[in-house]
Amino acid sequence: MIVRIAAVQYLLRSIHDWAGFENQVRFIMKAAGDYKPQFVLLPEIFTTQLLSFMDTTDVSAAVRNMNDYTRRYKDLMLELAHDWDVHLIGGSHPTLHEDGRLLNTAYYFTPGGEIFEQDKIHRTRWEREKWSTDAGDQLRLFETPFGRIAILICYDIEFPELARMVCEAGADILFVPSCTDDRQGFLRVRYCCHARAIENQVFVAMTSTVGNLPVEGLGLHYGQASIITPSDFPFARDGIAAEGTPNIEQIVVADVDLKDLESNRLNGTTIPLYDKRKDVYEHPVEVVKIG
Repeated sequence: MIVRIAAVQYLLRSIHDWAGFENQVRFIMKAAGDYKPQFVLLPEIFTTQLLSFMDTTDVSAAVRNMNDYTRRYKDLMLELAHDWDVHLIGGSHPTLHEDGRLLNTAYYFTPGGEIFEQDKIHRTRWEREKWSTDAGDQLRLFETPFGRIAILICYDIEFPELARMVCEAGADILFVPSCTDDRQGFLRVRYCCHARAIENQVFVAMTSTVGNLPVEGLGLHYGQASIITPSDFPFARDGIAAEGTPNIEQIVVADVDLKDLESNRLNGTTIPLYDKRKDVYEHPVEVVKIG
């Protein structure tokens, strides 16, 4: 099965009201939808663009107040997923729960009007110390008409345990919405996407926010969308099906063939999903003292 993925490098720019956000999202969804993808991926916390017209004197409080726009965000994404007949991974959005917990939640919208959630499992220091967010504790695998997918938000891709869990459950594509402020942060995520693709023989689609906002912690962004493959003969030469130009507003589109994954997992040059040595992994490490 050939699956087309569109990953959006979303440009954060100052806006004056909700209409400014909605107009920009509708524009990029039309641009992406014209390529008739099955999946569209937006970046992590791209909705922080809303903070550009909110009171951000207290950043932690402002992020919590973004919850006032959660319903409008969901309604807009549902409408666009339906209108463009796409499975929309709508980036992530800070979401305040009834018990007072603030979670960085990725939302997955289907063309049929369903909404699914994946909370960020691992928080960065900024999220803990500046935003006072809470951590999610449940991984999900989504069985779609176009393969099994999972969503790992930014920092989560740096923990190989999570990717291995969803891939052992059958994931074909990992979607990684991210938001990084500098090249080092971006490369941590990008390199880990390549590693997870190779370790698990899975496709990985990632994207990032670009641009800047006059808000503490959001003044700079370094980002680039890419669609990453395993590294073997059936796939792209460098393990990159497509990638954008860093730090500009852009949409990256590529087709991936799930049959190539199935074949490579059985007959690849290496077959890491089958070559695991759990009998060894369960043993304690032997520490050898020298001198």
